[in-house]
Amino acid sequence: MKYGYARVSTQGQDLTVQLEALKAEGCEVIYQEKFTGTTTHRPKLEEVISTLNEGDTLTVTKLDRLARNTKEGIEIIEGLFDKGVKVHVLNVGLLENTSMGRFFLTTLLAVAEMERNMIVERTQEGKAIAKQKPDFKEGRPKKYGKKQIEHALKLLETHSYKQVEDVTGISKSTLIRAKREQAVT
Repeated sequence: MKYGYARVSTQGQDLTVQLEALKAEGCEVIYQEKFTGTTTHRPKLEEVISTLNEGDTLTVTKLDRLARNTKEGIEIIEGLFDKGVKVHVLNVGLLENTSMGRFFLTTLLAVAEMERNMIVERTQEGKAIAKQKPDFKEGRPKKYGKKQIEHALKLLETHSYKQVEDVTGISKSTLIRAKREQAVT
């Protein structure tokens, strides 16, 4: 039987492209999850691996969907080879349980791990440069400006939280927090 496994790292990412590719490849059952690859505990991956039997094929669109580092990737794929499961990576081909196949696998996983590490390094370098700027603020930018919050707090003097929320779009929790901050200063 042909199984597929699709994964993205965050809830905001979309699985559609992977799912369509796996369906086009003829996967009869497709497991999918939105789970970071930096952790080794991925429930749907564990589920599909435990389901696979000798003669089955596990298909993924890219090798980094299975693992983000060389050691973990080799462990997963060798475990599948030991069960008699074939591993098909769409952008690479069928991985074989041969000396050359294992060499190819190790090389691909090492490149994927290096690529991921370089992305992390570039991100950290960019953040370090940004922190040097005087107007740098850590975290997500504020959704509402100071004037919008002040206007909403002024409306609270004569209106309910619900009314102010309906008019301004600023949530009750944000208004409560702003009111508390205003009382402190």
